[in-house]
Amino acid sequence: DVVVVDRLGPTAEVLAELDPDVLVIDVGKRPHHHPVPQEEINALLVEHASAGRRVVRLKGGDPFVYGRGGEEVIACQRAGIPVEVTPGASSAISVPQAAGIPVTHRGTASAMHLVNGQGEVTPTTLRALADRDVTTVMLMGVAALPRVVTAALERGIGSDLPVAIVENGHTSRQRTTRSTLGEVVDAAADAGVRNPAVIVFGEVARAGLLMPGGLRSEENAR
Repeated sequence: DVVVVDRLGPTAEVLAELDPDVLVIDVGKRPHHHPVPQEEINALLVEHASAGRRVVRLKGGDPFVYGRGGEEVIACQRAGIPVEVTPGASSAISVPQAAGIPVTHRGTASAMHLVNGQGEVTPTTLRALADRDVTTVMLMGVAALPRVVTAALERGIGSDLPVAIVENGHTSRQRTTRSTLGEVVDAAADAGVRNPAVIVFGEVARAGLLMPGGLRSEENAR
């Protein structure tokens, strides 16, 4: 009866399949622009479900990976509303995959470090970036990229570390920009990189590791 939807992911195609009498509520967030605060999103879910409506909270990715799905489930449970969670494929894994980038690859990377670009550059993230056996994946990190790169270079991390930025994953607008730690800030500016994007640091991002074949991905390299 009601779909409360984010702006991320290929959600437009899903919404186009809904019956016309379904109420669609857009609560999508953009960088520095959160028109519907999280508390109001929680309240919307509770309000419509309490009125006896079937409510879907549609997210672009896994609801429990930087999706605040846990907060929304808690709000519903506290209101006595039963919730069923359908796991989604996290963009941290599925978007690089769409561009032909495995986040782990035998002989290349055996671990993955996931980071929220809106947070601070932590010592843990710097250690992960310095470890060539670890792939670091950054979500919501386009604005933070210069800050992360500066911190990494100051830490002594090699400027030749491969970096790939995958924009608009799993859509017709998907585009991949490949570069290195030392040049990726300029490469991103030259390409006009914008959110939503997933940024991959590590050997798996090196051009030519896999041949992407028929994957939908325009490639930039610098």
